[in-house]
Amino acid sequence: MVPEINVWAVIVATISTMVVGSIWYTPKVFGNYWMKVAKVSPGEGKNAVRPIIITLIVSFISAWVLAGSAAIAQDFYGGNFLWNTALTAVILWAGFTAARFVTHDAFEGRPAGLTVLNIVHELVTFLVMALIIGLFGISAA
Repeated sequence: MVPEINVWAVIVATISTMVVGSIWYTPKVFGNYWMKVAKVSPGEGKNAVRPIIITLIVSFISAWVLAGSAAIAQDFYGGNFLWNTALTAVILWAGFTAARFVTHDAFEGRPAGLTVLNIVHELVTFLVMALIIGLFGISAA
């Protein structure tokens, strides 16, 4: 059985990741701190086309997986789809995204503040995607 996925929800959720990232990492929000602790100079972002394309691809995959997982959770638990999608997003974020960030950053010796900044960004990103997917619902019809 393949879970029913609302493609429009996935597309809008994918775009939302770019909006969240653009706001989160802008210099006036967390961008200056991020550049300092990640040791990224402002001039390094001039050729951002490749990272943006990669981000769009992996964001689409993340949104697709979240939508499919939420549909499976909805089928299993029943109840409110928005709530199930948000809960699924938090579980997937904690089990895959946050856990992997912590592990890799620990081995790479990254500052704890950078790890926290990035995993909270990912949590916000997943919750915004969940809100969009949850509000769109399962069926595109």
